[in-house]
Amino acid sequence: MENTDGGNKTSITEFILLGFGNFPELQILFFLLFLVTYIVTMTGNILILSLVVADQRLQTPMYFFLGNLSCLEAFYTSAILPRMLASFLTENRTVSVRGCIVQMFFFAFLASTECCLLAAMSYDRNIAICKPLYYVALMNGRICLHLAAGSWLTGILATTVTTCWMSQLIFCGQNQIDHFFCDYTALIKLSCSDTSLMILVTQVFTVILILPPFLLTLMSYMCIIANILGIPSTIGRQKAFSTCSSHLIVVILYYGTIIIVYLLPDTSTLRPLNKVFSVFYTILTPLINPLIYSLRNKEVKEALRKALNQIRTFITNCQIFQTYLL
Repeated sequence: MENTDGGNKTSITEFILLGFGNFPELQILFFLLFLVTYIVTMTGNILILSLVVADQRLQTPMYFFLGNLSCLEAFYTSAILPRMLASFLTENRTVSVRGCIVQMFFFAFLASTECCLLAAMSYDRNIAICKPLYYVALMNGRICLHLAAGSWLTGILATTVTTCWMSQLIFCGQNQIDHFFCDYTALIKLSCSDTSLMILVTQVFTVILILPPFLLTLMSYMCIIANILGIPSTIGRQKAFSTCSSHLIVVILYYGTIIIVYLLPDTSTLRPLNKVFSVFYTILTPLINPLIYSLRNKEVKEALRKALNQIRTFITNCQIFQTYLL
């Protein structure tokens, strides 16, 4: 603790992330569960990113955005889970104010970027299904690069402004955060500085950053569904829907859980439910994404099969070479 304002206030230097500490008998189980989740998430997303980079058949706009999403999901999970896993093992749930703000920055930056990337992916599917003759011209490499770079830059610039502002706040009094990561809304409540202007500016940023990508995604899928319903043959409708069904599932999971979390009243009764739904969009969505795209996508499964065959061939050649040397 540090005294500020001539000793009238005591400034907090660290927070306590309560997380799932109210279940002490389940800490080891939670550790093993989330450790497996982290390993599978990282493996799946890195594998998809590697396939997109290495396989020539996946060098298309749809898989370019999928590679960006997989890269983002790997960082997204790493911003939350390692600290959470350490708290399960050591039972040390304290985090410095600076460390908490840094985690909040990466979480907000990656969440904002994901909204923009999902919008870019839905726009890509919209053009592919509704305007297939113009697809090559409207979704060339330069435009795809601009959309991806714009998504990352938009997220980092807006988040940098709010994070720098947050770092200037004074935190005093209560230092317990009833969550498993440093969320913006939880930090704001613990500040004893005047945050009214900051809250207003953040709300404006949120509307600018989240609403347009959400509306673009919504409008894109309205156009896609209308176009698919207009296809006369059943096989044609199934083929058209199969090209965007994986992305649609990801969008519903991500936006659905976020909307539930931030629309639920912040009461002591509903707070545990809030944490459960937060697990969905921060931990389970990055885990499910690679499974959805790999299991429901023929090109990804074929690229994975080809990569496994190449690895098997390489191992066999190494064994033959080793036998020859002996």
